[in-house]
Formats: sequence, structure tokens, C-alpha cells
Amino acid sequence: MNKVYWTLFIHNEWRLYIAATEKGICYIGSPDKPYEEMEVWLTKRFPKYELAEDEETLTPYMNELKEYLDGLRRDFTMPVDLKGTAFQLTIWDALMKISYGEKKSYSQIAELINNPTAIRAVGTAIGANPVLITIPCHRVVAKSGALTGYRGGLEMKEKLLTLENGEV
Repeated sequence: MNKVYWTLFIHNEWRLYIAATEKGICYIGSPDKPYEEMEVWLTKRFPKYELAEDEETLTPYMNELKEYLDGLRRDFTMPVDLKGTAFQLTIWDALMKISYGEKKSYSQIAELINNPTAIRAVGTAIGANPVLITIPCHRVVAKSGALTGYRGGLEMKEKLLTLENGEV
């Protein structure tokens, strides 16, 4: 049986669940959320997989996250294993092209995928991003520059943007 390996990532004030398959990271959760949030998400998207706690398998992923959170890494090299619709995958791919410290609006993302009227759909796809931080949906803000919804919470979004450029 295929496995999804998971662990609780703890680094400084950060406490969040992460999970990966043999193909790559598939889930990075919101800070301080319970195991059950991850379990529900994983069993829905990986129904034929067994969940297995395995910190050792996730160590390379945790190392990259620690380096990023310590300001020592700008780009992730870890592979990802994403489960989503074709539209979601297109949006998540577009998010990975936003440079460290850069911000884009939802309408700019819609334009990037050549679908300028799909702003709400873009927002919905961004909200479904399963891999926080690595797929940098925190870099997407309102057209006005205001911070808007984020699965990890606005406090997490603000911390990540501050980490990247010292301002919000």
C-alpha cells in the first residue's frame, strides 16, 4: 500500500503538520491546527494511501522549511505531489513563479494564466493550495495591496511577507 508520511514540524514559534508521498511534499498545514485537519484533507485526496508518522522521511523537507523561516533560503528545491483540478494546478504553478519578496494581485494571477475575468476562481484555487509556504500563496494580495484571506490565517501571511521583505 502507498503511504503518506507525516510529522509535526516545530521550529521556533512555528508548529504545523506536514506530509509527503514518495513523489514529494503534498501538504503543509496551518499553524497550530490539529492533526485531524491534515488527516481529513489527506484521506480525501489520497484515499488509497496509508498515513504513517515518519519524521526521518520528512527531514529534507523540514530542513528546507527551517532554512526559509530562518531567512537562509529563498527558493525551494523539494519535489511536490499535488492533487487538484487542472485549473488549480495551473494556478499553483503560477504561484510558484512569484519571486521571493514579490507580491502579485489576484487579477495579476488571472492575467498570468490568460484568463483575466477569472479573478474569483483564482482566489478559490489559491485558497485550496495544499502546500503553504512552498507554493507561495502568501505573496498574493488584493489589488489595493491589502492583505486578504489566507488558509494559514492573516497573521501567518503577515509573518511570511515580513520575513521576505521586512514590510507588509
